[in-house]
Order: sequence, then structure tokens, then C-alpha cells
Amino acid sequence: MAKLNGRRLPVGIQSFQKIRKEGYLYVDKTDIIWDMVNNGDQFVYLSRPRRFGKSVLVDTLQMYLEGRKELFDGLKIMDMEEDWTRHPVIRLDMSRGGASVEEIKSYLNNVFKSYEKDYHINISPEDTLSVRFDNIIKAAYNTSGQQVAILIDEYDSPLQHSWKTPEHDGCTAIYRSVFAILKANDEFEKFVFITGITKFTQISLFSSLNNLTNISFFPQYASICGITEQEIVDNFKPELERMGKQNGWDEQETHDRLKEYYDGYHFCEENMVDIYNPYSFINALAQSKLRTFWASSGATSLLPKFVNDLEIRLKDFDNCAILGTTIESSDVTGGGPELFLYQSGYLTIKGYTNGIYLLGIPNHEVRQALYEMVLPENHKQPIP
Repeated sequence: MAKLNGRRLPVGIQSFQKIRKEGYLYVDKTDIIWDMVNNGDQFVYLSRPRRFGKSVLVDTLQMYLEGRKELFDGLKIMDMEEDWTRHPVIRLDMSRGGASVEEIKSYLNNVFKSYEKDYHINISPEDTLSVRFDNIIKAAYNTSGQQVAILIDEYDSPLQHSWKTPEHDGCTAIYRSVFAILKANDEFEKFVFITGITKFTQISLFSSLNNLTNISFFPQYASICGITEQEIVDNFKPELERMGKQNGWDEQETHDRLKEYYDGYHFCEENMVDIYNPYSFINALAQSKLRTFWASSGATSLLPKFVNDLEIRLKDFDNCAILGTTIESSDVTGGGPELFLYQSGYLTIKGYTNGIYLLGIPNHEVRQALYEMVLPENHKQPIP
């Protein structure tokens, strides 16, 4: 948390309720959220890089779907929503699921126990996790009389961390079993929203749940995570002035330096709106410093698992082509290093021609982080 001139920046805060109740600055995405729930499909998947605001988005969705109207006062959604129906919400955060079969089972068991207590569900020792998930969805529907919203955040975290270990096959088996229930219960479900970074297609979310719509490249959702230029103008003028004053920069130089470091992301060839990395941008304003905040938060930890010979190939990644079918639908384990680098935020869309995407490094922060990984420790230097 950072408090500047009476304004609070939500550094590290993922709770929409906390942001709204305690007066933190909130970049209003609620019009996009309303459209996604009410005009989109029932089963939705969104991929964005780590620390790009996915968890805040999921939390905002939960508050909206639970009908928490009081938290949205003054936001765009108030001109759009009329009913504020209270739907039961089942939420899973798979970033807490570990990297082994036992850790995933333990996490799901604990979450399911909580919902079983809420809905007075009796379980027997022979009930599998999939049976328990099925019972929870139906009990939530029967108890409330309303369709259920299911929110699964960072679904791929255990799969990323178990990849290339003996645990991976067992982890995917649990996913196939438990999440196949989603399709079977579609009549009880209002909205199913799943976020992730990388795409593992050989599990039930993508193989069995064949009606899952990947909105990651949809133009209307290009800015659903991250911060746009217009949102900076609308929301952060005092913080920009403060940062400029502390560093001896005028307004234009402050903007240009932040843009060079943290801007440059594009998530749709039809809507090439510039997106700033929100984690780094907010931290930079809070500290009035330009640093590699995103990379320092552990963003590069999984690179060696998915990209071989990074030092040799780094120059090739900054201007590389990838088939549209690969980037939009392929499994990260077989799509090549460019696919992993795009999905995890090291590369971004620079152009698109005849079914082929042109990718490149988005900004100075990412370039610096990548070079620091491949250069020997005693030869590290800032990248111009």
C-alpha cells in the first residue's frame, strides 16, 4: 500500500472489496466486466501474463455476481446493471494448489469442505473430489434458486510447476476428473470464468469442455487487464506529477520514461491499444522510481522449463513470426518457446499479416530482465 497526497495506490492488493471500502484508487473496468457476463458466452477463458490484474478481475467479478451493489457506487456498471441478482459463487484459486498430486488434492479438499459446510452437504469417505464438486454446484443452485457462478483463477499454476516432473501426469488426471463436472452441470451454471497464463490443452478444461470460449484475443477485451494511456490520463495525474518532481522530469519526460519501461503490450491484432504492465506501473508511481518490478517479483522463474538455449536464441525472439493457429489454440508444451514467451509476457504482438503474428519484446523492463538472465553474473550491465 502507498498513500500519496491522501490518495491510496493499491500496491499488492487483490481484493476489490478492500480497494473500494478503504478508498484505494481503482481503474474502472466494470463496463467491460458487465459486457463479458451479460453479452458473452457462458464458459470463458482469459489468458494474461503473471501480475497483470487477473486476480483483481476475478474478485471484482465475484462481488458483481454476488450482487454487492454497494461496492460499485460511482462506477460505470451502475449505468448498465438493473437487477443486481445475487448468484452463489464457487471460487478456486489454483495458484494455491502446489505442484504435486497430494498438494492439489489437499487444496481442493479444504476448499470443498468450506462449501460443504455452507450448504450443509454430508459427505462419505468414498466420495471423490469430482463427486463433491458436483454436489456443491447442485446444492448451491438448489439452496439459492439461482444459477451458480464458478470462478477458477490461475488454473494452470500447478500444471506449470509440475511440468517435466513425475507429478505432471497425476496432476492432469485430477484436472480431467474434477473439471469435467463443469460441462455436465451447465444447466445450473450462470457463468464460468477461468484465468491462466499458459494453455494446457490436454486437460478437461480444453478437451472435455469444448464449449469454452477463449476471449484472450477478442478486441472488446483487449484492455480488461492492464492500464491504457487513457486510463493513466484519467486516474494518475497527481502521481505522475509527484514522480516527475522527485526525479527532476517534466510531465512529458515522466510519461515517456514510464512508457519506455512498462508499456508496449498488445493482446489483439484487431485492437492494438497500448497496455502498461499494471504491477510495475503502480509500483513505479508508489516509489517514484523506475525499476524492474515485474521481473523482480519472480516472473522469470519458469523460463528455463519452457525455453532452452535462451542466451543463444534471445536475439531471434525480438522479431519473430508465429502462426495464428499456434498462438491462439496450441498447447504450451508443444507450441514452441515463442508461444510460452508470449503467453507469459516476455513477448507481445507487434503486427499481424495473413494469419501470422509478429512478436517482439514489449518494453525496457522485460528486455533488461531477459538480458540479466542470459548474461554471466559478472558481466551484467543495464541494457540501453
